[in-house]
Parts: sequence; C-alpha cells; structure tokens
Amino acid sequence: MPLIPTVPENYSHVLAEFDCLDPLLSALRLDSGRLKCTCLAVSRKWLALGTSAGGLHLIQREGWKQRLILTHKEGSITQVVCCPHDEDFIAVATSQGLVVVWELQLERRGRPERVSASWEHRGQTVTALCWDTNTLRVFAGDSGGKVSFLRAGSSKLGKGSAFVIFPVQTVTTVDSRVVQLGYQDGRLMVSSLSRCYLCDTEREKFWRVGNKERDGEYGACFFPQNRGLLVGQPPLLYCARPGSRVWEASFNGEVLSTHQFKQLLACPSLPLITYRNEPHYNPSQKNPQSVAFPKLLNLGDQNLLTWTDSAIYIFTPQNGQVLLWTEVEDLVDIAVYRSELFCLHGSGRLSHLSLLPSERCVERLLRRESWTLAAFVCCMFQQAITTSRARKSIPIDRLEHLRSQLSSSTHLELSGQLEEVINKLEPLDSACSSRRSSISSHESFNVLDCGIYRVISRRGSQSDEETSSLINQSTSEEERLKEFSFGQEEDQVDPDPHCSERTEAERSDQGLQFHLPLSFRPKPPRIALQAVKDSVSSFVKKTTEKINTLQMNSELWQRPDFREGGLAEMSAAASPYPEEMDNEVYDEMPNTEADMQELRSATERAISQIQDPLVLLDPVCLRETLLEWLSVLERILGHVENGSTAAGDSNMDGQGEERWETDYLEESSLSSGEPTQSVTEEKKEESPELGEKEEDQCDSAEKKEPEVSNVNPPEPVRLVSPRPIPSDLLANLTQLATLYTELSCFRKQENEQALGCTSFLRRYFFLLDQERVRRMCLLCYRERPEVQSSFAEAMLDLTQSSKVVEVIQRGDLLRSLRSLRELQPWSSPPLLAHLHRLYEKHGEAAVRSFSQFYPTITPADVMTMAQQSHFLAYLDNLVQSQTEEHRLSFLQSLLEPESLRQDWLQLALTHDAPQRCDTLTPDGQPRWHSHCFSWGYGRLLSLLIGLPADLTSKQKMAETCRSHGYWMGYLCLCRELHRRTEAFSTICQLDDISLLEQPDGVEPQTLDEWKLLIQLSQCSSSAAVDSDQLSSGVNGSSSWSNGSAADCGGQISPESLTLMLARTAGPDRAMDLLEECGVQLVFSPHSKLVCELLRLAEKRQRAIIQTMLERCDRFLWSQHA
Repeated sequence: MPLIPTVPENYSHVLAEFDCLDPLLSALRLDSGRLKCTCLAVSRKWLALGTSAGGLHLIQREGWKQRLILTHKEGSITQVVCCPHDEDFIAVATSQGLVVVWELQLERRGRPERVSASWEHRGQTVTALCWDTNTLRVFAGDSGGKVSFLRAGSSKLGKGSAFVIFPVQTVTTVDSRVVQLGYQDGRLMVSSLSRCYLCDTEREKFWRVGNKERDGEYGACFFPQNRGLLVGQPPLLYCARPGSRVWEASFNGEVLSTHQFKQLLACPSLPLITYRNEPHYNPSQKNPQSVAFPKLLNLGDQNLLTWTDSAIYIFTPQNGQVLLWTEVEDLVDIAVYRSELFCLHGSGRLSHLSLLPSERCVERLLRRESWTLAAFVCCMFQQAITTSRARKSIPIDRLEHLRSQLSSSTHLELSGQLEEVINKLEPLDSACSSRRSSISSHESFNVLDCGIYRVISRRGSQSDEETSSLINQSTSEEERLKEFSFGQEEDQVDPDPHCSERTEAERSDQGLQFHLPLSFRPKPPRIALQAVKDSVSSFVKKTTEKINTLQMNSELWQRPDFREGGLAEMSAAASPYPEEMDNEVYDEMPNTEADMQELRSATERAISQIQDPLVLLDPVCLRETLLEWLSVLERILGHVENGSTAAGDSNMDGQGEERWETDYLEESSLSSGEPTQSVTEEKKEESPELGEKEEDQCDSAEKKEPEVSNVNPPEPVRLVSPRPIPSDLLANLTQLATLYTELSCFRKQENEQALGCTSFLRRYFFLLDQERVRRMCLLCYRERPEVQSSFAEAMLDLTQSSKVVEVIQRGDLLRSLRSLRELQPWSSPPLLAHLHRLYEKHGEAAVRSFSQFYPTITPADVMTMAQQSHFLAYLDNLVQSQTEEHRLSFLQSLLEPESLRQDWLQLALTHDAPQRCDTLTPDGQPRWHSHCFSWGYGRLLSLLIGLPADLTSKQKMAETCRSHGYWMGYLCLCRELHRRTEAFSTICQLDDISLLEQPDGVEPQTLDEWKLLIQLSQCSSSAAVDSDQLSSGVNGSSSWSNGSAADCGGQISPESLTLMLARTAGPDRAMDLLEECGVQLVFSPHSKLVCELLRLAEKRQRAIIQTMLERCDRFLWSQHA
C-alpha cells in the first residue's frame, strides 16, 4: 500500500458518513425503479421524504423509525419543509402547484390534518418553500416568479382559530424563476435567476440587493450573527454570484463586500470519510474553480454550505476562507440541521454526512470499531491528531490500541505510518517540550478529572528503567553538583594553557545532567551560580534576586570605577574553598547597593524638582533637570557590554553561553593576576571572526559617544532591567523615563549629546509606561515614524511568549480572534501587538474584524499599522456596526483631532472610486450623469459630509468633493453653504431633474431662482445642441430635438422646468416667467395637456374655496341672528 499523504495543517474538519440509510429506503420501498425519493427536509425530530407517488414519509430520527405517511393525490411531492419553531407543522408542495400545510397533532394523539391549502400556483412548479420564523406562515415561490404566502389555522392559536380560513396573498412577482427563499426577523429574501430581492413583509417595502444582474441558478441565505460580540447585531445576507463569488450584504440589502473563492478553491479536495471505500487524497490537484452556487445554506454557527452535482463546498464567510470542499457524486438536494447533512442523489439514494473536526471523527470511528478507516484518518490528518488538544478526544492509549488492532499481514505499512504518528504525539497540556520525543516514544498520558496524570507504560522494563534512572538522578543531583563545582575550581588554578578548552569540554559533558529543573528543591547560591552558567536558557528566569545580582557583577568588572578596587575581591573566586565563594557574594553587595542608592537619590531629587510649577512648565528647566537625572541613569543602568540582556530574555538562549564563557575566563585571568585585555586577545586569536566583530563593536561605540541620536544600526530593545530594581524606585523611574521620552519626542534634537527619543525608548523600554508611550506614538507617528516602529518592535518582542502567538501563527483567523477575546479585560499595547501579527498574517480580512476591539483599539491605532485602503474598510465596518441613529454622533466622537475629517474624506474619495476622467471634463466641469457612478465608501462619505463643522471646514470639504467629482456630496455641501447658484449650475450640467425633485434636493424657492435655473438650463441645452450638431456633422446624422419631455425623460430643459414651476406656482405664472426670461418655447402636446389640466384644477380649486367661504359666511350670519 503506498504512503498516505498528509493533509496541510490549515484543514481541521472533515465530512464523514457514519450511518447507512439504505436499509431505511428498502423498508420504505424507495429503492425500486418505480418509486423514488424526490425531495427531503430535516429537523431536530423528523426526516421528511417526499416521493414520486405523492407520499410524504415522516421518519423519526431517533432510531430511524417510520411514524407517519401523508398522501397527496395532486401529483408528486416537489418541495417539503419543516416548521423551525413548531415541529408539529410541515409544508408540502406538489407537482400540480398545490401548497399544503399539515398539522401532525402527535401531542394530542390525533390524526394529521390539512390546516391550510393554496392553489395560487396552479399550473406552475413550486420551486421554493420557506417558513416564517415566528408565526405559522409559509412562503412559496414558483417557476413563473410569483411569491405568495398562506397562513395555517390551528387550535394552538386560541379558540376558534382552527375554523378560520385565512386568504392566500401574493407578496410579489419577480422577473424570473424563484431559486431560493429565506426569512429572518420580518424580512423575506427572494433569489431569482437574475437578481436577489429583500421584502419587508410588514411595511410592504422591497429592495434589490446590488446593482448587477446575473443569469442562472444562484442561491442566497441569511446568516445570523449570534456568537460572541456579534450577539444582537442584525443578520447578514449572502448572495451567490458568477465565478465562485459571493456577495456579503447588510440586512438592508447594501452590498458590503465580495468574497472571491475562485483562487481559494485551487486546493485539493478532502476525501469523504465513508465505509463505502477507502479515502483517497490527491495533493497535486490544485486548479482554480469557477463554480455557480445553486443554493446557499447556513451550516452550524459560522459556516456557509453550497454544492453542485459533483461536490460540496463549505466556507467560513467571516474570514473569507474555504473550510473544505469534498467531491460527492450525483448530488440533487441537501437538507441541513446544525452540522449534519442529508444528501439526496440522482439515483434516489440517501446519505447522512456529518461535519466535525478530524480528531472527533477518529473518536467516533474508534467507537464503531472501524479500525482501518480510523488509521487512515489519523495518518492523513496527523497535523491535527498530534496536537495536545486532541488528547482530550483521543488519548494515547486508544491510539496504541488502534495500532494493535491492525493486521500485520495486510496493513503493515499503515501500521508503520501510524506508529510514526504516535511518536509525534503531544501530551495533554504539555509544558515540557524538550522531553516530548522521549516521553512519546516510551509512555502515554491520561489526565484524570482530579488533575492527576496517569502514566501508561508501553515498553515494559525500558520505561521502568528510565523512571528509576530519573529518580536516582534527582536524588543525587546535589552531590554531583558539588563534585562538578570542585572540579571546576581546581581547573581554574591549573596553569596549563589548554585548561580553558578542557574545562569547557568537561563542563559541556557534565552539564547535560542539569537540564531537568527541580523547582521544589532549594538552590544554594554557589551551586545555583554554577548551574546557571551551564544552562542559561532554562535557569536564568528562575534564579533568585541574589543570583541576578551576581550575574550583573560581570558587567561591573568592565567599568573603570571598579577595575582597581574590584580586582582583589574578584580574584577570590579562584580559591578552592567554598567559604571564600560565599564571601564573594557579600563583598559584591555593597557596590550594587551603593549604585541603587545613588540612583534613588538622583530620582528623588528630580521628582521633587519637577513638582515645582516653574520647572514643570518651563521646557528648558525641565530638560536640564531630566538630563541631570539621565546622566546617573546612564552610568548605572545604561551601558551594557559583553552581550548582556539588551534585548531581554529573547536573546539569552543564543548568546548566553558565550557570555558566561567570557565571564568565566575573565574570572580565572583575574585570579592569576593577568589583565583582562590578554584574555580578550587570546580569545580573538582562537576565533578571529569573533575578535573582528568585537573590534567593530568597540569602534562603533567610540563613534557613538559624540552623537548618540544618530546611531545607524539601532540597538536592540531592552525588555528586562539589567539589575533588580525595588518596586518603589521603579515607579519613580517609570514616571521620569516616560516624561523624558515624551519631551524628547516632541522636541527637535539640536546636536546635543543627550539620548534621542528612539535610542532612549529602545534602551530603557523596561522603565516606560506602555500606555503613555502608545498615546505619544499616535500623536507623532507621522513626524517620527522610527519611534512608532521601535515601540511596535518592543511590544512584539514582549508578547512573543503569549499563547495567542501560537494560535495566530497557525493561520486560522477565527480561532485567533476567539483567543484574543478570551484575553479580556484587554490592555491596549499587548492587544495592539497581537493585532499587528494578525494583520501581517491575514491582511484586509483581519483589519475588518478589528472593530470588535473598539474602544480598546482606536482607529488611530489601526491607521498606524494598516494600509490606507485597508484602514478605510476597518473604519467603514466600525461605523456600520453602530445603529443607524447613532452613526453620526459615533463618527463625530472618532474625529480627534478635527483635521482627521479632511484626511478621511480624502481617503474615501481616492479609494474604490470612479476615475476622475469619468466624472470631470478636461476643463473641470461635471460630466453628463456622472453623479450616477457608485462610490465604494459612499455611506462613509455621506456621514463625513453630514457632520457638523465650521464654515472653513465645510468650504474645504466642498472643494475636495468638487475636485474629485463627488457631485452628490458637493450638492449637499452647497445647500448647507447657501451656494445655490453653484448648485443649480452643477445640476444643469449633470442634466438630472431628480436632483431638484428629491426630498434632499436643491429646489428653487423664489421666482428669481427659477428664472436663473431656466436661463442656466437654456445655456446647457444650447451647448448640448452645439456639441450634438458637431458630432452629427462628423457622424453624418443627428436625432436631437428641442424640448420634448418624452424624449428627454429625466433631463433638465426649459420645458421640463416650466412644467415643474407650473405645478408649484401655476401655469399662468410660469408662462409669465418664461416671457421675462426671453425664452421662446414650442410646447409638446403632452406639456400643453399638462398645463391645461393644471389650469382646470386651479379653477376648480378656486371655485371650491369660494363655495366653502360663502357657506361659512352664511353659517356665521345665521348664528349671529
């Protein structure tokens, strides 16, 4: 048998078939050629099967027992759907166009009865049925495009309700055959061959979803947002488009985005896990697929299901990814309940599939004793099976049992491959990854409910021997440490020139015994010091404060202040007596305490000085005070040499051992009276490359002293203090360090010898207030981008050890967002670092989801990390997440400072926008009907324009809209600025009379404005005549005629404006105004008829008013008499 290929790590789910429904079909006699299953529906309790003979079989899912059969003489069953909120009702459609609602009455042990029937679709094929989610109402759509609904009467609704016959009502008739219906929260979705429509059934309003048509069977469905932070948000709508595309639309029918799945489907299909045949995975199958999705269904909580006649596709639309796609033969229809799929095939066969994680699939196969199939899945999905999370479903002993069940003669290669998978297994919640290979190869783990690890030995004596050796090693650890330390001390006094090499070899051989940390055993300072020197990567984080003090003394040896007085004390380290080693610890303590005391005094002095308002409010005095304190800080915590922890613990693993070797050689040379320089030179001779590197570092350090702010390669970020700092002193240091960073950031560096903002931030990041630095970076990231990048780099290093980083690196956006939500309550800087990783991994798809972290993460934070086009998508999603009545005030709250309004307006006008040549003529005038172009961020633009602002800002926004050709915004701003002449001129050039008639249009208010508008329209008409005649002279003919309203349609002309004025002020006054303008018009018959009707209506109205006034007058006189 060939080697089973491995599925990539990003595929975590699988479709599996555990049940065989063939016996059920045989019992129902639906497997014969004469009688076939034609449709199906599923609910929590029922599996409903419609047949070609007009029967409806209701199968109880618990035990797969037939309970009822409902017969129909009106033809075969074409559609069936179960009521989602009351399983006692079921709707059926027949081939003759009859729609029937049945009440099963199982609770009252009565006979099923028809409670409603409709012949509204007689002669047509009913292609879709859908239940109302709250009431007993069924919607039906047919092949002619008609959509109707019927209500079901029932005794459950009250006394007498069962005897009421509700009339059947037609909702609408669309342009083509209905493909799919959906209902959610009072809105009906109708998907036809050409478009998708939304209908508010209570208010009787209709919307079209999107502007582009389609041709073919394309489905649509609602997608409830009922998980996590999205609870309470209106549902989304997904509509299939040609070329493997899906529109994502809001509950109001506005298209939010387009998901492109064509290239994402260029991946191999996952095999269907079924008992019928062995799964086969072909990793070389990677061709893009252009698929038409005939129907869309909501699968589970976060997945979208669709299918063709040969494959099933499952997407996660919230992050725009393909969960899986699987080839399934001869598919006709699919019914879904939660994560279960019931498939109807063209031959009449039924299959029951389940969508579940791969480890859960293995668990169910093991429970059914499908050993070979379970082994196939384990080898194929080993990336998911080997993780520690999978141990909750599949303990290691069960996999061992699975391997033992495989036949050595027929499944030898499968057994060997399964053995390799078992060797890679991670224990449940494993923290000891260094011993994972040895543990997984000898022992298995089970975690009991009480938290105890039960160790299962697999290899008998070998496991016992290893356990006993581990115990012996732990009991004798202290004795071997003593022998090791004494051997090292004797070797230090040995004058042999090769002593350092021999010492290093012995240390590397013996140091392997101490990689198992025993946190329950106390560590004496001398023994712990030697252990730390030999395994820095595993012990440096767990040493005591005294060990950290000793570790930093290696830095004091290089300092001139300690080079004379400290040599005699340090030379005592070569003594073979342990008492002198302990004395060394206490001799070093006064020097460190003196430095800390000096730093404390300087810090307290600076704190007291800046509390004086005269110092705090004077930048010069404040800077002098901070520079005086900085000199002390630099001398004590500033310069770090010999590869110390400049970048925190992150670089300790790579250079820690070399640093300890340097300290050890320096210690031995000091004890023998040799200068430190000779040791350095000797080491350079042994490794010339290292010597050259150190020389370069020294040269760069000398060059760096005159001007620290101009360092070309940036120094590493220091995340950990080089010395232990008391908490009270750390609080004051944080206040001063953050104040210095802010002062140096907003002040130009004038060739001073003080640290610049970037250098100070990288060198003393462990002292800074992260939240204040984040706010500082938001204010100056444009002028000082290097400060922002240094802060981002520091936060990425600081959060590198978080568990969320592992989840983000796996590439699953939904799981990453779920892990971030579990970190609540959030802190802005760490969360910002995780979002930065998420954006680098997923791009725009990640940025669109950042709105759920508001207000912890603000738009200013996202603007610093994301591209402009991606930031616009985030901002649009953030604003649209608010309710409609609060969006304007919410957007106003985001504009801090106010200059962001103009920046965001400029961004929205330059991204996903029409070309300027399409909206503007070469001389900067509006093109004809160019206001009809769609703008990608039109909703955001309308909100930005509608915000209250001062006069200057509004004028600047109007000029920006005009320069980009955004005429709807320009007209709105002209109306607010009372620039009505410019608005009328623009409307005439756009040539759309609806801009005057709309509720928010610019309608003339005085006769002078009407006169101006008529004159402008006459000029525009004459210009259009000239241009058209010019084009006709070139092309040979012209069909333009002056003034015909029927020809113009919605165009602006003197005739159409006259009719509009006649409706407002009367036809006679309109004619007088035309004479004043000197316009000679020949009205069309239609316009003449309208004017005559207006005159007649005006006379009739005057007569009625006169009659009413006379009657009122007579009544009043009669009352007076």
